[in-house]
Amino acid sequence: MNKEWSEQNKKMQALLKRTTFDEGIGELIALRGVLMAEMRSWRGILSDADYGEMPFPHAEGYHSKTVAYSIWHIMRIEDIVVNTLIRGRDEVLFSGDYQRKTASPIITTGNELAGEEIADFSRKLDIDALYDYAEAVRCDTDRWLRSIRCEDLKRRFSEADGERIRALKVVSPDENAEWLIGYWCGKDVAGLLKMPLSRHWIMHIEAAGRIIGRLRKPAN
Repeated sequence: MNKEWSEQNKKMQALLKRTTFDEGIGELIALRGVLMAEMRSWRGILSDADYGEMPFPHAEGYHSKTVAYSIWHIMRIEDIVVNTLIRGRDEVLFSGDYQRKTASPIITTGNELAGEEIADFSRKLDIDALYDYAEAVRCDTDRWLRSIRCEDLKRRFSEADGERIRALKVVSPDENAEWLIGYWCGKDVAGLLKMPLSRHWIMHIEAAGRIIGRLRKPAN
């Protein structure tokens, strides 16, 4: 894991307690800003076609995906968790009409996709609109983060909360995706701030960095 991001993430987690809560939230928002800036930096070095390339198709790890998939996956999970699960409100994908704007054929997290399905999905996306969606989700989440209190971190979730997610069909019933609902509902809000609102970003952005490194490597 990127040492700077890892240290900032550890610092944030240590601060998320009653006496330093506001500072911890500020650190989390700052980390998310750094990570978003990293994602945005790719726009200057990649073509639209590069976002659908899969240089490590048989690898074990997140770098087996594409850059476009990585962005979509990070943001869909955050949008679902923050808005449907925690806040009980419309997801940014729907309120902002981003499925149409991004030309996405799916509204799910993409966990159910594999191999060439991931590449095909990625090539269909409007990349500029994908970045617009990513920024909209980040800003929406950051506004919510500034509104919460330390006692909110202890809130837990029920099977009924999981059913609300299932009803929207934003998580595929495929076995590679369905487990997410139980995972999220098994955490309290504090756990969700760590995963997926911070560490999940880091994992997939680092993996996308590996993809970009391979794409930019001169051919022998």
